[in-house]
Amino acid sequence: MEAIAAILHADLDAFYASVEQLLDPSLRGRPVAVGGGVVLAASYEAKAFGVRGGMPGWRARELCPHLTFVSGHFKDYQRLGDAAIKVLGDFTPLVERISIDEAFADVAGSIHLFGPPAEIAKAIRRRVRAELGLPISVGVARTKHLAKIASQVAKPDGLVVVEPQTELDFLHDLPVELMWGVGPVARARLAEIGVLTIGGSWPRPRRGRWSRCWATQWGRSWRRWRGTATHGKSRRVIKPDRPGRSQRSARSLPKSEFSAPRCVILRTGWAPGSGPNLGLAGL
Repeated sequence: MEAIAAILHADLDAFYASVEQLLDPSLRGRPVAVGGGVVLAASYEAKAFGVRGGMPGWRARELCPHLTFVSGHFKDYQRLGDAAIKVLGDFTPLVERISIDEAFADVAGSIHLFGPPAEIAKAIRRRVRAELGLPISVGVARTKHLAKIASQVAKPDGLVVVEPQTELDFLHDLPVELMWGVGPVARARLAEIGVLTIGGSWPRPRRGRWSRCWATQWGRSWRRWRGTATHGKSRRVIKPDRPGRSQRSARSLPKSEFSAPRCVILRTGWAPGSGPNLGLAGL
């Protein structure tokens, strides 16, 4: 059976800051940061000045002198986050929430009821905007990892659909930090060996074959450390009612895992016997 892009990753945009702008209309269109001593979240107006979550408050004020700090309304964050995830549940029971403001949804079994996955994603975005007044970005692909990358590319307040036949072209020139699990430390290590994009320094790979995409040991080490080595195939599936967990709480990769470069394989999913999943170095 031909694989289809039926995995959605829905992510509310600049969630905490967007909620504050929703609760206080006078903040709309202005740079807003949630927090005080440390920036917990920033609006897109603040991000335009370089303000980011986790940044010290004094540094944020230096970058954006007219930045408005708010203390936060965490009960409203939880209420509105729950309501947004409930919208996904109206289209499919296969919803896996991974944090307060984002979740995966498998809509393969809902196509006969609501139309193609792209139309379902559009309906979700319309409902969240109409019912909650919040912007949400959605990525659609045939794997969870690829759907999450697509939702990041779609931000702010957009929709990106990655069809199976366009996966490699879509991924090749994207910055490497868009890969799930590549944080500032991993990005810096990859930059040291000249890897700045997911395609790295290798020529654009051809579909239907095993293609070396970029050279570093990071992918294999991360896979061994997490215990998810699957020889290029992803075993992750959508798990309904899985408890949410903020990705910021995940343990960082030990520095000792980084060593001499070694080839990592990007499997296209079109090789004989590869199955429908896209294996990205075990991610």
